[in-house]
Amino acid sequence: MTSLYVVEQGAKLTCTGHRLVVEKDGEALQVVPMIKVSEVIVFGNVSLTTPAMKRLMQEGKDVVFLTTTGQYCGRLVGPETRHGQLRLAQYQRLQDGAFKLCMAQQCVLGKVHNMRAHLERRDRGGASRAVAIALVELEALEARALRTQNLHSLRGVEGTASRRYFGTLRTLLPEEWGFGGRQRRPPPDPVNALLSFGYTLLHQILQGAVQMVGLDPYLGFLHEPSYGRPSLALDLMEEFRPVAVDPLVFKSVLEGSLTRADFEASDDPERPIRLTEAGCRTFLRLFEEHLQKPFLHPRDGERTTLRRCFEGQVRELARVLEGRQEGYRPFLVPCGVREGDA
Repeated sequence: MTSLYVVEQGAKLTCTGHRLVVEKDGEALQVVPMIKVSEVIVFGNVSLTTPAMKRLMQEGKDVVFLTTTGQYCGRLVGPETRHGQLRLAQYQRLQDGAFKLCMAQQCVLGKVHNMRAHLERRDRGGASRAVAIALVELEALEARALRTQNLHSLRGVEGTASRRYFGTLRTLLPEEWGFGGRQRRPPPDPVNALLSFGYTLLHQILQGAVQMVGLDPYLGFLHEPSYGRPSLALDLMEEFRPVAVDPLVFKSVLEGSLTRADFEASDDPERPIRLTEAGCRTFLRLFEEHLQKPFLHPRDGERTTLRRCFEGQVRELARVLEGRQEGYRPFLVPCGVREGDA
């Protein structure tokens, strides 16, 4: 299944039988079977008919509302999960400090490991001394994550690794992109704008997976609970940032799928630079293709996609919480593989 993205301003989403129809001015722009849609993500001024909303909720398909620039507004969901025992197990495990730290360590370990793998893939031929140095440092930080004694120290390891990672990626991009490292609020350049947009999409998909499996998305291990923050979805997102978003962003700009012409200045202080409508459509297409691209799972060797891996990791966490599995194993991309290899 895939996400249905509705970008056309003034469009309306309707439901005819078991099909979703995006129409504007009486013309059908998209017709998609309901069974092929995992969630609907709408941008800006897009309306939904009541029958469409009811059918989506009945089918367990979330609707995510974003602004035209990709900022999160809210989501429409169906009935609450019936998995009361699973949520009870989640709440009980959150009271166990040792378990909470162990889970958080696995989240950070997965993120740092996959950042290291992405850097190796980006450095074609292993020619960059900056990358070579960063890889050694990231490997040490990966091991250090498992030796931390508290969440504060662990978050320090994660922050150090992220700064080193993005500081090194900066050296692999042409200066014309103006990327000086990761900056979130506001993203000052096209690459940061793409990263923020990609992370928003990834977060919404993972939150939907968490809710579908039956866990509480607002109670996590690495990210402290805070009003309105889906901490568990953010936890699970960490290991996938360097897998689902970062490679796509850097490949898009380095290979010319997106150019500076696909970005424009904005009056929005939180998004001073943003994708054009055409650029947004291109990135959404590339993002969905990336999530649907088949590969062999690094752990079990089965043919899969990133979309299926998202749900697989959430279900793995559920088994751990219920005591049916010993410990959580993050999704780890093999290191030592160059871009263009298998």
